[in-house]
Amino acid sequence: MEALRQDDPRHFGPYTALARLRASASAVHFVARGVDGDDLAVVTAARPALAAVPAFGRRFRAEARTAERLAGGWVQPPLASPDDDGLWTATAYVPAVTLAEAIGLAGPLPERAVRILGAGLAETLSRVHATGAVLQGLAPETVLLAEDGPRLTAFGPLGAAAAAEAREGGQLSVRLGYLTPEQVEGKEVGPASDLFVLGLLLAYAATGTTPLAEGPVEEAAERIAHGSAELGAVPDELRALIARCLAKDPDDRPAAGTVAAELALEGAAGLAKGGWLPGPLTAAVTDQAARVRALETPVEADQEPVQDAVPTDAVPRDEAPAGSAQHTGSGDTGDIGEDSRTTRFLGTGARAPQSDRATTQLALPPGAVPPPAPTPTPPPAQPYPYAYPAAANAPAAAAAFPQALPPALPPAAPTGAPRAASSPATSRRALLTTVAAGAAGLVLGGAAVSALGSDDPASPADDKPAAETRPAVPGRAPDPRWMYTHPAAAPAPLTAGVWQDELLVLTDTAGATAVDLRTGRKRWERADAAGAQTVLTAGDGLCFLASPTEFLWLSPKDGRIAHRVRFVDQFTGVPNMKVGPLTGLSGSVLWFTGSHTVTVKAPKPKKGKKPGKDTQVVKAYFFAYDVVARKELWRVAVPAGRAPGTPAYRLTAVRDADIVVRQDAGTLTPADVTAGKGKAFFRCFERTTGKLLWTRQFGAVTPAGAAAGDEQGQLYGAVGDDLLAFETATGKPVWTLNGTASSVFGTPLPAGTLLHTTNRNQEVGAVERATGKLLWRRSTEVPLGGNAPALTLSGGGKTLLAADASQVTAFAAADGRRLWKFQDIGDQDPKGATVSAPYRVLAAGKTAVVQRERAFYAFPVE
Repeated sequence: MEALRQDDPRHFGPYTALARLRASASAVHFVARGVDGDDLAVVTAARPALAAVPAFGRRFRAEARTAERLAGGWVQPPLASPDDDGLWTATAYVPAVTLAEAIGLAGPLPERAVRILGAGLAETLSRVHATGAVLQGLAPETVLLAEDGPRLTAFGPLGAAAAAEAREGGQLSVRLGYLTPEQVEGKEVGPASDLFVLGLLLAYAATGTTPLAEGPVEEAAERIAHGSAELGAVPDELRALIARCLAKDPDDRPAAGTVAAELALEGAAGLAKGGWLPGPLTAAVTDQAARVRALETPVEADQEPVQDAVPTDAVPRDEAPAGSAQHTGSGDTGDIGEDSRTTRFLGTGARAPQSDRATTQLALPPGAVPPPAPTPTPPPAQPYPYAYPAAANAPAAAAAFPQALPPALPPAAPTGAPRAASSPATSRRALLTTVAAGAAGLVLGGAAVSALGSDDPASPADDKPAAETRPAVPGRAPDPRWMYTHPAAAPAPLTAGVWQDELLVLTDTAGATAVDLRTGRKRWERADAAGAQTVLTAGDGLCFLASPTEFLWLSPKDGRIAHRVRFVDQFTGVPNMKVGPLTGLSGSVLWFTGSHTVTVKAPKPKKGKKPGKDTQVVKAYFFAYDVVARKELWRVAVPAGRAPGTPAYRLTAVRDADIVVRQDAGTLTPADVTAGKGKAFFRCFERTTGKLLWTRQFGAVTPAGAAAGDEQGQLYGAVGDDLLAFETATGKPVWTLNGTASSVFGTPLPAGTLLHTTNRNQEVGAVERATGKLLWRRSTEVPLGGNAPALTLSGGGKTLLAADASQVTAFAAADGRRLWKFQDIGDQDPKGATVSAPYRVLAAGKTAVVQRERAFYAFPVE
């Protein structure tokens, strides 16, 4: 849940929007209040960019009618719909989390909860199939887990879409999250197709991963059509039923009523009596309900505006006059530096979340560059094209499977888009800023204009630093030194990195672009570096880029490719190697994983016996590579990962003699999941030879739980609501930092003698690394929900930046003083697409580069 954005509608018929609850590819779901202040509703409103497409409007209304016919049971009845042509619906608000959120919070569901979930969904499918219709609305993001049972929120392909976009000629293209064997083979879907998707969904609920559907799209399609599902991690009592749902032949799948009866003979409601959700999910649902009840109606734009300046006699939030009574966090008072003036969250304090207008900065990107279509995070499966024609007699839009990227990377725009030529009309961009732009709207009068960034190449005359920014106002983000916007006609950036505190290097499927960190002007662009997905520094003289098939070394001066190493040429003995997301870099040494498939010949049959079949086996390796000398240092064989087989390792700690890694949860095989019993395995390799020194579990740290290590031999991991420190040599716990209920810690950040912490209560803090003593804790003042903020320390080490889906918040690293906030409000055009990408921060000396999708801002930091 997040605050309303600047361009969000405030009213839907009798309902007033209070906050964004969640978003999908085709709609945004708002928490709203009716005329009676106690009437809370969820308003599902079509995305403006899609609502203008006639085919979208027809489909939206058709699915709304389906929901109305299914009202009752596990489907919320509609409360209202627009009298005009507006595209929105309203249902009563029920506190709940999506299945995808539940798996992220608590991991796989217990068997009983999976039974209740499956029975409730099957009961609804049975009602749909009784009319001969097909639902096509199941996905981890469309199924809610409420206190009394599941809820279904999507009633067709549009509501369950992983992505939706308008195309030329008034056509609507929808990509589904889950596909079925019938769809792969081009056949019509039927009621049995819903049962196949239900099987995938139940396997995901029981294990946290989706069988058959993960990996590259082409391979996933082949597995769905012809492969066998890996169900080893599914509880024994559920495995046979899920396997029947996943039968290739639709005629072999059970009916929805049969599934409902086998899962819960007494019905889902009966089995759910007395509670059915695990403790962390019950707490999350309860917390969400409390936060929704505490929501206040946003200030309307025509009400009295917030004052644009801090009065001379006012005391900033984080400062007090000399001699005033104020805790400093020192002495023997027991004060840990908790900010009594910051917003506290329900369950941990007395006040509900509030918007801090005095410390919020909103930025307006240029209207000449409209943002791309929204790309919400898809469920754990690959999208399937589903095109709606512009009219009944219009030909269907041709569609192809989108190109898959490694799972750790952000989704890319479709390949093949031409790189836009820069033009004077788009090379001059102004950034409007305001201190008091909150719910009352932007105050444009007197707003400052920042230094201007440009996508035009820099000329010699432009090779000078941006103009000095004005002195910072306490609580207000400093003026950016520059702003750069990636061209709208170019593909969305795959990744971004900083080279030597000199260049910001962006890559997309059409090429690589370098932006001067001093001026914000484009320095060069190289089309032959297209597709690179990692940007690193290779010594003092070259910029290193890694793509799925090769390594590139580029000149920072003009982008010329100085060296190119194709995997097929460099790494002998591993033909057709598939490289996973890079593990990490220390000095000149890069670590990464790769795999290839070999054919194992069947043994010679005995006399009179039929010959056996050859088998395909994946062999995986962990590599160390010197990016300066451009040579392989060592490789060691490691266990293969989940199909297609390359395990993805994340670097947890780098020490003088060894490194510690952990495998990404998404690449664990069912056997790995079973062996781990819900806990993560960490591996330690010798730095000089690659020898495996140990494989160890630390407490109850899960495969997906936050973890980080330091050079002194400690590992910090999230366990339940707490953060624990362990000795890596022995696995013994050193200290425990207790968190609040449902406050799961994110990845901590070691820095000198401190360890900076982050959690899902949207709080950041600092503890002593040696003892775990809490030194300070502050709120980012973002409404609860979503992941913990990602932490970045400035190059000077004095500023801690916390980035999330709503904003970037800067704190003084030493004592936690809240310095400023920054928000990019997106496109002001009411018909423009909403920018849904989270913020990201890159540290570069005394500059912090804040990225939100295509927009980049350079802020001065200490």
